[in-house]
Amino acid sequence: MNSGPFLRRVILKNYKSIAVCNLNLGPLTILVGPNGSGKSNFLDALRLVSEALRTTLDHALRDRGGINEVRRRSSGHPTHFGMRLEFVLANGAAGHYAFRVGAKPRGAFEVQTEECVLHGAPGASFRVDRGTRKNRGSGKTVGGLPSDRLHLVAASGEIEFRPVYDALAHMAFYNLNPDKMRELQTPDAGDVLFRDGGNATSVLRLLSDLDPDQKKRLEDYLAQVVPGVVGVEASHVGPKETLKFRQSVAGSHNPWQFMAGNMSDGTLRALGILLSLFQKGQRPVTLVGIEEPETALHPAAAGVLLDALREVSAETQVIVTSHSPDLLDLVELDREEILAVRAAEGNTEIGPIDQASMKVLKDRLYTPGELLRLNQFAPEAKLFGDTAVQGRLFDEGVA
Repeated sequence: MNSGPFLRRVILKNYKSIAVCNLNLGPLTILVGPNGSGKSNFLDALRLVSEALRTTLDHALRDRGGINEVRRRSSGHPTHFGMRLEFVLANGAAGHYAFRVGAKPRGAFEVQTEECVLHGAPGASFRVDRGTRKNRGSGKTVGGLPSDRLHLVAASGEIEFRPVYDALAHMAFYNLNPDKMRELQTPDAGDVLFRDGGNATSVLRLLSDLDPDQKKRLEDYLAQVVPGVVGVEASHVGPKETLKFRQSVAGSHNPWQFMAGNMSDGTLRALGILLSLFQKGQRPVTLVGIEEPETALHPAAAGVLLDALREVSAETQVIVTSHSPDLLDLVELDREEILAVRAAEGNTEIGPIDQASMKVLKDRLYTPGELLRLNQFAPEAKLFGDTAVQGRLFDEGVA
């Protein structure tokens, strides 16, 4: 069984503000940079893959405004975007999945090239070029495939590629909305938490049923984030559901009960983040991406959530974005967990911390948070520009 992170390496080209990035990922990765630097665009690229596999590529692109809003805008006017995801599956099988999507007139698009390769498994690979599939090793070709869809969806019916599809389709990404969590919610299966937290009650109920110990762990963390909270349950209100919190109140022997509508944004966001990490669906989430987990929280509470992120990352890969200097200063962060993000002339650059900043941190002259406040938290410059080694999306010499 694989005990490391699911995604080991990600290459993006021409995705929104990202001209190119070539990143190694660990169990926990924290993308750190100021507002507007493009941190969310990296997570959104991974989310597009998951959504395109679960629904359609057309739906995923339309949800972002169409192909012309996704491909990077620049003086060079790139007409395509692409990505390569190198992975290790739960069964230990390693490989990569890559595709490139090109723009056509009047907002149309086509999948120019798509490739899925499982290493060490003869015949477990395919390459699709503009609607024609070729299986490596056999020389067999199949033409006439739809060029506006990702072929991995159809290939998931083949036993070799089903684990790849499942792993990529079951990545989950969160930008939690406390207002959605306050609303009375329609019960559902609770298998996966919605992006905005809009089915938190059902997810909490399923967690309580399937893994009470995990639910207790969630409550322990929540109690550290929100002093006085001793528990939370899903409660029926007619045909709907809501969250019901138990909170200690001075002068009262027993905890009082408060519905979600009475709780603060910070409390609801904290619960949503913990649910995203500890959720227990029928199909395990392979990767959790969370935008700005520290929003609306006291810095000390954000430190507790960081402990939860680290605990869960031992089993489920976690990627978060942050612009909080206070969060960076709370604990002794492993510098291998941090990727620096900055905007340079309209382009997003993401990479390990540059050598100068790394030396300052090693010598303890500044903390990571202080460097961020001074706008000196930057990725290694040699990774960008004309001399950078950018990596290829596809094998066999295709750039």
